[in-house]
Amino acid sequence: MTHTLDTSSPLGTFEEHSPSQHFEHVLDLVAERRQEFEEKRHVPGDVIAEFKKAGIYRASAPRRFGGEPLPPAHFLRLIERISAVDGSAGWVASFGSSLIYLAALPLETQAELYADGPDIAFAGGLFPVQPAERVDGGLRIAGRWKFASGSKGADILGVGVKVEGDRTGRPRTALLRPDQIDIADNWDVIGMRGTGSHDLIVDGQVVPEKWTFVRGGEPTVDEPLYRYPVIPYAAQVLAVVGAGVARAALDQVIAEGGRASHTGGPVAADRASYRITVGRAEADLRSVRAFFYDITEQVWATVERGDAATPHQASLLRLASAHLAKTSFEVVRSAYQLAGIRAIVDGSPMQRYLRDASVVPQHAFLQEGMYDGAGAVLMGTQPFPGYL
Repeated sequence: MTHTLDTSSPLGTFEEHSPSQHFEHVLDLVAERRQEFEEKRHVPGDVIAEFKKAGIYRASAPRRFGGEPLPPAHFLRLIERISAVDGSAGWVASFGSSLIYLAALPLETQAELYADGPDIAFAGGLFPVQPAERVDGGLRIAGRWKFASGSKGADILGVGVKVEGDRTGRPRTALLRPDQIDIADNWDVIGMRGTGSHDLIVDGQVVPEKWTFVRGGEPTVDEPLYRYPVIPYAAQVLAVVGAGVARAALDQVIAEGGRASHTGGPVAADRASYRITVGRAEADLRSVRAFFYDITEQVWATVERGDAATPHQASLLRLASAHLAKTSFEVVRSAYQLAGIRAIVDGSPMQRYLRDASVVPQHAFLQEGMYDGAGAVLMGTQPFPGYL
């Protein structure tokens, strides 16, 4: 199976965007095992190991600790490529970006974290935020947290806590080893079944405060990637999964345009309604991707030259992400309708595309409210709390 793209492809060239020659193997592996991910409801550890070999999990580790941080647009295109093969695999791989959060840890803690190398798979169940009690040795943590995507393949996991007496008003993330956490196998969902986004349960573990950080807090590492807006980037890596799924769905109905109808009617490519829908969907997907990657490159140029991203730029990143998630789902829905009765069968790729794409705009970072926040910033009024 070959995944190299020519320069006319909407995803660009593989050679330009891959961090290693191993990436092509990863695409083949995901294609071979995507049904397994669906059935097991997680991406197994041996596949995570292959992601690491491809550089996915060192893509946001600090260079000073052996990482190979990638410019955001570069990393996003990698996730989009994986997602075009399987949405769940792309979603799990997208958390290769999450080490940017951990750049807010004390430097000595980061040195310990990366002592054995930069290929760290992080998973977090950050909500609902639970109270943490100060005790000798750190914070005593207990509770249950939801939506810990990739938890079964993680090297380190985070949970959201509110420390008693902390008047900053900002929750912290406490880091624990897998052997300190129980994973509740409860990921029973309609789409993105392979992400393994199970609940995390902690029963009275004590975590030293140096192993906690404020998500989106001031980084202790001074490298360009850690000046890029953290929360908008977290939205981007998820939104681009939808774009990959949409590309796969649209490519399928384009390829099937010459197939005969079950009813004996004209082939799809001979019907104006089919051609019009394909053309509109192609224009919509390419247009929203152009906005998404254009603002990504603009903000990266800003932080790379040493300046801080402006609130306007950060807001445009959030707007582009929400709009990409929404538009990608609409493209997949159009493709599903074009695919006809074949799409309803269990095991149909189109059925999985629809289910997976429907999940992306449901994420809190990508819901309709982001348009409200973006509109507020554009008009110079105060957006809702937490938007920026």
